[in-house]
Amino acid sequence: MISARLKKIAIVARLRTALFVCGLFALGMPVLNWWHPEGDNFFTVYLDGKEMGSVAYAERAEELYREVRSDLASEQQGLSLLPMKELTVSGQELLVREVDDEQDVKTRMRDAISGELRREISKAYTIKVEDTMVNVAGAEEATRLLQETIDTYDTEGKFQVELVGDLSRELNVLVPRITRRDDVEEEEDLLLGLAGASLNTDDSREWNFDEEEIGFDSFDYGIEEMGFAESVEIAEAYLPNDSIQPFETAKNRLTELQELQQIYKVKSGDTLSKISLEVGLPLDEIIALNDTLENENSIINVDQELLITVPEPELSVLWTETCRTDEVFDLPTEYIYNDEWYTTKSVTLQQPSAGYHETVSLITRRNTDEEAREVLYEEVGVEAVGKVVEVGTKVPPTYIKPLSGGRISSGFGRRQSPGGIGSSNHQGIDIATPTGTSIWASSGGTVGYAGWSGGYGYLVTINHPDGWQTRYAHLSKIYVSVGQYVNQGQVIAASGSTGNSTGPHLHFELRIGGVAIDPRTYVNLY
Repeated sequence: MISARLKKIAIVARLRTALFVCGLFALGMPVLNWWHPEGDNFFTVYLDGKEMGSVAYAERAEELYREVRSDLASEQQGLSLLPMKELTVSGQELLVREVDDEQDVKTRMRDAISGELRREISKAYTIKVEDTMVNVAGAEEATRLLQETIDTYDTEGKFQVELVGDLSRELNVLVPRITRRDDVEEEEDLLLGLAGASLNTDDSREWNFDEEEIGFDSFDYGIEEMGFAESVEIAEAYLPNDSIQPFETAKNRLTELQELQQIYKVKSGDTLSKISLEVGLPLDEIIALNDTLENENSIINVDQELLITVPEPELSVLWTETCRTDEVFDLPTEYIYNDEWYTTKSVTLQQPSAGYHETVSLITRRNTDEEAREVLYEEVGVEAVGKVVEVGTKVPPTYIKPLSGGRISSGFGRRQSPGGIGSSNHQGIDIATPTGTSIWASSGGTVGYAGWSGGYGYLVTINHPDGWQTRYAHLSKIYVSVGQYVNQGQVIAASGSTGNSTGPHLHFELRIGGVAIDPRTYVNLY
C-alpha cells in the first residue's frame, strides 16, 4: 500500500515539474503557438530573391512594401525613378514561431530599394502636333520653338506666341495663342490708363473705304493673321531625362520637311506625266507607290485616287498677307462647241492678248505655298483679250486593219523600187497575202472610186465622214460601186496582184487632206 502511494506522489511531482518548466519556457518566447489548424503561420519575405525578414501574415508583407515605396517617393518629391522589385513570400506552419520586428523588415526593404535609386526624372513640356510628340525642358523652350516657327515667315516680328490654358479641356492642357505685339501693347496701355483716367474707345485707325475714294493708299499692307495649320497642344509632365530632347532636335522634328503620304484625286485632263510635274514627284516613284499602275502608259480615270508622297513639315504655319502686286495676266480660253464637227477639228476664232493690272490681294499661305487669293482692289491698265476656239464634239470614226493576217512586206516612205516597177516614194503600206483574201473597209464611209487605176491595178477608195480617205490597191475583185455607203469591216474586195505589182498583196493608203500619211500612225496593222 505504501509503495503504491509513493508511486502516485512521484508521478504527480513529475507532472508539476513539467508544467512549471513549460510555463517558464512560454514566458521567454515572444509568440507561442500551440495549435494552428488553419495552415501557414510564419512567412519569410524576399525582394528579388534576397531575404528581408519574417512576418506573421503574407498580406502584411505587401503592405510593408507599399509603405516603403510611398515613403521613398514622398522624400524624392517625384523626381526619381523607384526601381521595381519582385516581392515573394514563403510560408510554413510552425508549432512555435518568432517573427521579426516590422520596422526591421521595412528598414531592410528601404535599403534594398534606395541602393538602386536613380535621379532621372525632370519636369518637362510635351508638344503634341496631331500624332507627333516632342519633349522639351520647359515652358520657355516650348514657347521659343513655336515662336521661331512663325518668325520664319513673320520677318518683321509683328506677332508673338504665348501659351494659354485650354478651358474646354478638363486636364491641364496649354495651347498656343498668336497675337500682334502692337495689340498687346495697346491693351497694356489701356489697362494703365484705367488706373486714373476714363476709358477712351476711339479707334485711332482711319479707313478710307468710301466707294469713290478707295485706292491703293486705303489699305494696310503686311501680314494680317498667323496661326498653325495643325492642332497643337502642350502638357506639363515629369519625364525621364533621356526622353527630353535637345531644343534643336525637337524643333527640327516638327519643322523640317518630312515625306508625308497624301491622296491625289485625278482631275479631267490629267496624265501621269502631268501629275508628276504638278506634285513634284518622279513618275517612277508614283508608279511604285500605286499597285494599280503598271507603267507610264497605265490608264487613269477621273476621280481615281493615287497615293503620293509630299515633303511637308509636321508643323505648318497658316498666314494671310495683304499685298499690292502688278502683273501681266491672260484670260482663260473660251470654247465654242460645234456638234457638227468631229473632236479632231478646231478653229481659232479670236487670238489672245495679255492684259496688265495692279491689285491689292489678301493671300493665304501654308508655309510658302499659296492656298487662296482674294482680290480686294484692282486697277486695270490694259484689258486682256481671251482666246476663242471653236471645237467639234462628235467622236471621230475609228480605223481597223483591212484584212485578216498577212505580213507587212514594204513600209511607208522612201524605198528602193521593187523589181524596178514600184514607186520609190511609197505612199502606203504593202501587206503580203494570198490572192482572194477578203479586204474590209477600214472605217465606214462612201465609195469614191471602184475600178482600174494604172499602176494601182484594181482600186477602191473610200471617203470617210471625218474628211479622211483610205485606198485599197492591186485587187483581184471589187464588190462595191461608186456612191455606195459601206460600214466598217464590210467586205469590199479581194486581194490580188494587178497593176505594178511583184506578187499578191494589198497596198493600203491613208490620206488626210489629200496628203498620204503612214497608216500605222492611226491603225494597228500587226
